[in-house]
Amino acid sequence: MPPYPGDVLGVDMAGKTVTRADLCEAVYQKVGLSRTESAQLVELVLKEITDCLSDGETVKLSSFGSFIVRSKGERIGRNPKTGQEVPIAPRRVMVFKPSNILKAKINGQSHEGLKD
Repeated sequence: MPPYPGDVLGVDMAGKTVTRADLCEAVYQKVGLSRTESAQLVELVLKEITDCLSDGETVKLSSFGSFIVRSKGERIGRNPKTGQEVPIAPRRVMVFKPSNILKAKINGQSHEGLKD
């Protein structure tokens, strides 16, 4: 287990935003692929996740969480500046539901015996 929840594949990422470049570098250091191959692998994984979500599929990553696409119906909203009511068009949104294991890791708790 990494020393603390800010680690990405054992690379210290505490207090910063993890970028694609950071993920590529972590794959390069941990897996041993070339930097180009690591970047291609990260891009392929992200593209597959994106394609599945745009098709309305749920993406579940074991011990991490699920990305779920939900449909929101039309509703009436309010312009905060003017107070005028305006219709908000129906749309699809993506939500992330973390696994119990990820929640435990984030909170510094043991995740032994937890289920996804």
